[in-house]
Amino acid sequence: MKRHLLLAITLPFFLAQCQKPAPTSTAPTPATPSPSVTAATAVTDPAEAKNSVLRVNSTLQKWNAVQPWEKSPPTYRRALGAIVNSKNASAVLTTAEMVADAVFLELESIDGKELVTARVATVDYEANLALLVPAEEKGNSIFANTTPLSIAAPPAMNSSLDIVQIEENSQTLITNGILQRVDVASSFLPSQLFLTYQLKASMQSSASSFSVPVFDQGKLAGLLSSYDTEEQLCDVIATALLDRFLKESQKDTYQGFPNLGIAAATTEDQHYRNWLKIPDTAGGIVITKVRKQSAADLAGLLPDDVILAIDGQEIDRRGYYKDSIYGQLYWIQLVRGTKSTGDTLKVSILRDGKPQDISVTLTRQEEDTRLVPNYMFGKAPNFLVKGGMIFQELNRPFLEAFGEEWQSRAPLNFLDALSNPEKYQDKHDRMIVLTAVIPSQATVGYDGLRNLFISKVNGKDIRNMKDLIAAMRHAPLGTISHKIEFLDEKLVIHLDAGMSDIIDASLLKRGLSILSRAN
Repeated sequence: MKRHLLLAITLPFFLAQCQKPAPTSTAPTPATPSPSVTAATAVTDPAEAKNSVLRVNSTLQKWNAVQPWEKSPPTYRRALGAIVNSKNASAVLTTAEMVADAVFLELESIDGKELVTARVATVDYEANLALLVPAEEKGNSIFANTTPLSIAAPPAMNSSLDIVQIEENSQTLITNGILQRVDVASSFLPSQLFLTYQLKASMQSSASSFSVPVFDQGKLAGLLSSYDTEEQLCDVIATALLDRFLKESQKDTYQGFPNLGIAAATTEDQHYRNWLKIPDTAGGIVITKVRKQSAADLAGLLPDDVILAIDGQEIDRRGYYKDSIYGQLYWIQLVRGTKSTGDTLKVSILRDGKPQDISVTLTRQEEDTRLVPNYMFGKAPNFLVKGGMIFQELNRPFLEAFGEEWQSRAPLNFLDALSNPEKYQDKHDRMIVLTAVIPSQATVGYDGLRNLFISKVNGKDIRNMKDLIAAMRHAPLGTISHKIEFLDEKLVIHLDAGMSDIIDASLLKRGLSILSRAN
């Protein structure tokens, strides 16, 4: 391969909330009138479930975490969605995994005769739920002769539930599952804990089974989120979660499930309990971190506060309380599983050995308010390529590019920003990182620099990517180079301004579509 005078044209491949303990749109185009909405009902015969479901086809394409100017190859998913009533119209309920980074969504009738383009009406990636509707009003014809499902009552332990699959030949396949366990767990995003059913069932391989509905006496009781073929165990998004998501979706603005905004630890160690001045007769979990501007922060909760009870429900030393239906559940269910944004709850705490009650008005802090976002679905990553230097915003997808063991393989400064955002938030909205250097005449001597946080450029503080792009537009008067200061080890380098502009023009000619993005 030829080497250009200015740079190598082959870009190098460059990679360099609290934890739960183990448990004891495009606007519709006016067209033909929609068919009348049928009242939600129960399916009296499981074989008739095909009248209350549609296939969901999605094409997903993620942004490349380490080369943010391009996308990764597309992937395809096919699921079975449940027809429900939403805002006086029919919609299809499915998992958020089916729409995360979707570039195309489609609803398909069970017989395969009708296909309509779909759009996301509501999505909650944390709860792993999404509502789909036809992209155009004329597409509502796909709901003709269908019956929306009503939501079941929460099933009791050891209940028999029906997992519904439909073959390509339209044959209904019903798998009986026994509700063996209920826990608060993550079904999609790590650390996002919600009520989850675990069913014992021997499912068969079938079409459209990335996610399928689960029925209880003909009513919708959950959505399958995963299946362990060896253990024959199904994880199912719980009934109450579906019900609350649909009710929240009826509001003019979807606010979703609130967060308290703390990290907490167990109080099982007796020496730790003594230090916290917790009586032997009490349980409790200790707050280790409070996120800035969170509900907990605004209410005055502090690190080292011991939470003894929430709304009168006592919390034990491991963080569990006794639920009236399912027994021992993790404490987060009292916040995210039973409350809405704007609701208040009473948190009974022990502060320096003294009990007190604090009223907390719950809020939901969106992911884009984090210093290091955990997910970026539907959003193109921000970046800048300047003179061969590649700058990116730190986020979890980038960290995960270090592999399955990223929590031990990623650079320590990255992990520190993720775990301790309060150390950086006063001066940074996002952590801007020099992630790699393309060898060029502008970067001679800097080839080995990577994974360094940016502090200042040309004397200007860098809080986010917009600041960096603005600072890099012109070298200061009287100078011929950009001065880049790093947070790490107080390193300072100089990038030749004129040569970097030449390199930028060459990179565009060599195939990079754009050199920067700042949303």
